[in-house]
Amino acid sequence: MIELRHLKTLAALRDAGSLVEAADRVHLTQSALSHQIKDLEDRLNCSLFIRKTKPICFTSAGQRLLTLADEVLPMIRNTERDIARLAGGEAGRLNISIDCHSCFDWLMPTIDHFRQNWPEVEMDLASGFTFQPLPALARGDLDLVITSDPEKRTGIAYIPLFSYESLLAVGKRHPLATKRYIQPQDLAEETVITYPVEQNRLDLFTRFLDPAAVEPESIRTAELTLMILQLVASGRGVAALPNWALHEFLQRDYVTAKPLGEKGVWCTLYAAIREDQRNAEFMVDFLSTAKEVSFSTLAGIKSA
Repeated sequence: MIELRHLKTLAALRDAGSLVEAADRVHLTQSALSHQIKDLEDRLNCSLFIRKTKPICFTSAGQRLLTLADEVLPMIRNTERDIARLAGGEAGRLNISIDCHSCFDWLMPTIDHFRQNWPEVEMDLASGFTFQPLPALARGDLDLVITSDPEKRTGIAYIPLFSYESLLAVGKRHPLATKRYIQPQDLAEETVITYPVEQNRLDLFTRFLDPAAVEPESIRTAELTLMILQLVASGRGVAALPNWALHEFLQRDYVTAKPLGEKGVWCTLYAAIREDQRNAEFMVDFLSTAKEVSFSTLAGIKSA
């Protein structure tokens, strides 16, 4: 009666918190997902979650199925990995470069989890802040680049990991803290604190300030997210950061964050890989693990 697809759907519904997002994660329409859940409820003759609750509230029966999903789905994934190895799945090298300063929050647990399942894959990690990682990927010096700035290159595929909102962090007493959202002109007399990378690789400039032909009064750089937020909190400037990177500091009431524009600026983070490695078993599993870890650990992100 209970099928594997039912367990995957219920787990996605719990993790996503909404029918729309869950349907996206399991590659179904919202109507198809609702029909699948209703079919399972009819088979079991009970309700699995309470309708029109936010976040979604599961019944006792739904919770029991989620417990089963948490037991069975990891076993299925581990078995699939083992079969891939037995079938001669490629276990080679995975040299990763990060083109995103705040990505360490989710990439480190992803790598730890991946190493447990693929100990034979040789791994290395490099920062892409001081060189151009995409040409290195195309040459074969790297195997995967985490970036929010895809460039069209022959032989390179961009796999979307998740989307996030870029927010402007300001000090709690800063005049901009009272605004509902930020307009480009608001930053004309501000010091903008950024990571030490070129402006053409920063969403604040390419997607917000440059189209409006606005330049900040000055730019200051800092290597670490915590250092940037300490400067923001002390009134030394403002900074645009991903919503998930700001989540902990907003909860602690350390700084205030405002949307960039009335509709906000949403960006997508990609894994860039070579086309010839797209179907390698360990690469497929690493990307799957990255998405799984991201959605379980980061706040405010959504499917790309």
